[in-house]
Amino acid sequence: MIKRRRATLSDVARRAQVSPVTVSRAIRHPEMVSPELRQRIDDAVLALNYIPNHLASALASTRTQIVGVIVPSLTNGVFDDFLNATQDELGAAGIQMLVLNSRYSDREEEKAIEKLMGYHPEAMIVVGVDQTERSRQLLRNSGVPVVQAFDTSGEPIDMIIGFDHRVAGAAAVRHLLAAGHRRIAHLTVTTDPRAMRRRQGYEDAMREAGLFDEQLIFADDGPSTVMLGGELFSKALTGDPGITAVFTCNDDLALGTLFECHRRHVDVPGEVAIIGFNDLDFCEAAVPPLTSVVTERAEAGTWAGKAIVEIIRGSGKRPRNPVVDMGFRIVLRGSTGPSKSLAPETPFGSARRRPPGTRASA
Repeated sequence: MIKRRRATLSDVARRAQVSPVTVSRAIRHPEMVSPELRQRIDDAVLALNYIPNHLASALASTRTQIVGVIVPSLTNGVFDDFLNATQDELGAAGIQMLVLNSRYSDREEEKAIEKLMGYHPEAMIVVGVDQTERSRQLLRNSGVPVVQAFDTSGEPIDMIIGFDHRVAGAAAVRHLLAAGHRRIAHLTVTTDPRAMRRRQGYEDAMREAGLFDEQLIFADDGPSTVMLGGELFSKALTGDPGITAVFTCNDDLALGTLFECHRRHVDVPGEVAIIGFNDLDFCEAAVPPLTSVVTERAEAGTWAGKAIVEIIRGSGKRPRNPVVDMGFRIVLRGSTGPSKSLAPETPFGSARRRPPGTRASA
């Protein structure tokens, strides 16, 4: 068997007939060499399949060109827009993201922070503000910029970009209340601290209206899925056939609720109105399209990327305001509308809709 070895910087230098220092300069700072010399070196790199040793370069320059990112899920579409926008900004500055998954686990997040710190990142991005005290200490003592994303609750370790989930949750429920709904169910998961804040918002709005009922909350400690949304909504209707609206902690559960309504021949929004959270792409494609709380994830990613690049490649200064609230908005679509279950003679009428699962008359 022929033993192969990786091409080295010296191999590239010999083939291009230049010094190793010139090759290193052309790779790291191509603008510092002439176009003709850069082309000759590029040709040598391609011919030899040379891959730069970034660890050696980092040791020499104290710059790793890596930003560590920790998200709670690699399958949840909520984080796609944020990661893509962040990568656009970092990539333009020659910086790469190293992304790890904490799986909504405090301990896994601690381990991920420890792992990423071993690569000496130039900055760190973590989702949320609910890190353990050890995680917060690790991030504080890292000496690098730290961005906490997707939430504005609590004290920032360094910088925060996001919005208030509790306020957003309450706004969604108030929209349903304003449409005349009174029996409003809430479907949620207990594994996501941001979802739990939305639940607090639900409770705030329902208590404010004098309509809070613990029996209208249906929660699960498993992962959030479309299937789970259908299961939770099925439990909700079994427990209270008078429910006329549902606020779900995310769009996955909202879509599952919509599918369950279709299975039961429950009209949406005529009999049950549905509002989700995050406004993922499928919301607009659903039938009927799903009303949802819009969260500016791409804009947050752009801000995080720009802030990091400015700190580590520019002025070195933090933004004047360490906490940036991106806000939220509710996009109204076909899954919500005025309640049809109220008696016309009173604003809080007792007329109830027909039992779910039966077909409407032609």
